[in-house]
Amino acid sequence: MNFILDPWPWYVSGGLIAFVMFLLLMMGDSFGMSSNLRTLCTICGAGKKSDFFDFNWKSQKWNLLVMTGAVVGGFIGSHFLSSHSGVAISNETILSLQEYGIDSSTTSYLPIEIFEAYSVKSILLLAIGGFLVGFGARYAGGCTSGHAISGLSNLQLPSLIAVVGFFVGGLFMIHVLFPFIF
Repeated sequence: MNFILDPWPWYVSGGLIAFVMFLLLMMGDSFGMSSNLRTLCTICGAGKKSDFFDFNWKSQKWNLLVMTGAVVGGFIGSHFLSSHSGVAISNETILSLQEYGIDSSTTSYLPIEIFEAYSVKSILLLAIGGFLVGFGARYAGGCTSGHAISGLSNLQLPSLIAVVGFFVGGLFMIHVLFPFIF
């Protein structure tokens, strides 16, 4: 049972991702989660209001199954196949987070101190963050998973540029904005 409950080594997870990407490449498809939002909006009738949503959504049914599988798999993994021990991070990182008042880093994957109490600050952070993620995914022509996994495996230069931008943005957020916000 420990094999299921413990985190898998990078080479097992990486090998499985590579296998799925190989299958998608052979079928002529590409992976990405943000494209599912477009598909869901199209199913709900947004194509009547905007040409962006006017496409044959049935050609993306397979990607909706991937999204559903990710949600269901994440739920099963989190609730039934997890030791609930938190993320294995360095003591230096734990101490650094505690300086910002985040004590849940050893017991939770989500910093509950930020999002558990619904204050004006946390609601604004969630709303602004959600807007920026949605805008960024549309502006970059895909999300992090689409560019980093699918785009890089197809050797696409725009995906490489996007992934470098994701990392630079993440480093800027954690080293510059995070201390300012908290």
